[in-house]
Amino acid sequence: MTMEAKASPEERLLEAAAELSYRHGIGVGIQALCQAAGVSKRSLYQLFESKDELLAASLERGAPAYTAWLLPSPDDGGSPRERILHVFERMETATLAPEFQGCRYLTVQIELKSPTHPASRVARGVKQALAEFFRAEAEQGGASDPDLLSRQLMLIFDGASARAGIGVDDLTGLISPTVSALLDAEGMR
Repeated sequence: MTMEAKASPEERLLEAAAELSYRHGIGVGIQALCQAAGVSKRSLYQLFESKDELLAASLERGAPAYTAWLLPSPDDGGSPRERILHVFERMETATLAPEFQGCRYLTVQIELKSPTHPASRVARGVKQALAEFFRAEAEQGGASDPDLLSRQLMLIFDGASARAGIGVDDLTGLISPTVSALLDAEGMR
């Protein structure tokens, strides 16, 4: 991995943590992170209290861009149904990339298994924001049970992401029709 020479040690560590933890899992070692960022262990520990804090900061740093990419613009003019489908079309597009290994926020939660880990808390917040988006759109679109629909959409999102991430399924042409059937069943406009 090549880090931009002008980036600060903190930025390089955040970038290395994002890239290496996604590619190799959260168990990536301190030595590998420092080497990829071109910083010493001492520098890492001067900037971050622990590797856990570095991972959490890296996830938090990436969350706004992830959300902006995944969700439609608030003023896009689409119907609630179209806005929900937008999310799944984005996810389906992402699954086609050879480097796709699933939703990084779901993966962190699965790997850590601890809801109190700093990185797990960040990941849970990102996933909760997505669930809230689904619930708000479901309510706006007249779903009979917006809370249930939000939970069902999260199940599809996370399940599809996980299946594509581990390479057991080609989801092309499967995600949107599945979500559409669910939206139809809930009476979504």
